[in-house]
Amino acid sequence: MKPKIGFVGVGIMGYHMASHLLDAGYEVVAYDVFEEMLKKIVAKGAEGASSCKEVAAKTDLVISMVPDSPDVEKVALGAEGIIEAAREGLIYVDMSTIAPGVAVKVAEELGKKGVRCLDAPVSGGESGAMNAALSIMVGGPEDLFNEVLPVFEIMGKTVTLCGDNGAGQTVKACNQIQVALNFIGMAEAFVLGAKANVDPAIILKVLSGGYAQTRVMDARGPKLIRGEFEPGFKSKFHLKDLNIIMETAKELNVPLPCTAVARQLFNAMIASGRGDLDHSAVINIIEDLAKIEARTSLE
Repeated sequence: MKPKIGFVGVGIMGYHMASHLLDAGYEVVAYDVFEEMLKKIVAKGAEGASSCKEVAAKTDLVISMVPDSPDVEKVALGAEGIIEAAREGLIYVDMSTIAPGVAVKVAEELGKKGVRCLDAPVSGGESGAMNAALSIMVGGPEDLFNEVLPVFEIMGKTVTLCGDNGAGQTVKACNQIQVALNFIGMAEAFVLGAKANVDPAIILKVLSGGYAQTRVMDARGPKLIRGEFEPGFKSKFHLKDLNIIMETAKELNVPLPCTAVARQLFNAMIASGRGDLDHSAVINIIEDLAKIEARTSLE
């Protein structure tokens, strides 16, 4: 028998993820602080709820997809939160990107009420959510992972158990380091070439066929050189992730010099009013410094 699923946070990512669950025949009870987003998923077939507490009371498995660590703490442990409807056997899966320590704290506090928890952040952006092709990194008990795996497989293409509670968030932090540095490396390559009067489309073609090729380049390179920066993942959220990474690195006494530079470039994105653009728009900061736009003239 399929569990009845609660879904908290049906924004850019969560809407598509919840939609896949509905399409697969799951009953979904949804809540979002933004009424227009809630109405959208209700129109798709979900039942609307007025709080996280109500979602938890009506379902067997609650998934959350919200912006940051304080949001997860509020969803899970705050007033009208999951903890107020906590009971033995309830499952809570947070798929947001948050600090590993917060994931552990939530699992411990809800565990006192009999709730079993997984942290399961994702990678793949809006396109991955839309196409059910997300990479899902999971932290928590192996038996619970196996129990929830059929649900994960509806939303994602690659699902990996990374370790105990908090391990999923640690691996997501590693992922966000690599993505940020890929975007910055691609930006610098295109800007350097453009400054030397080489069309960025040529650079993209050559780099995509060699050792420099990355999935980031495949997904965002063509849009980047056309100046298309509609968000699949907003820059301000990647900055949030970089802040989490640097705080975690400080706690673990790990030097991350390149990530520190990446954080400053994304800080510059926010300072320049570009925080709502896609994280590929970090090229704009390099372009500002070089006083040139790396845009293609080729069709």
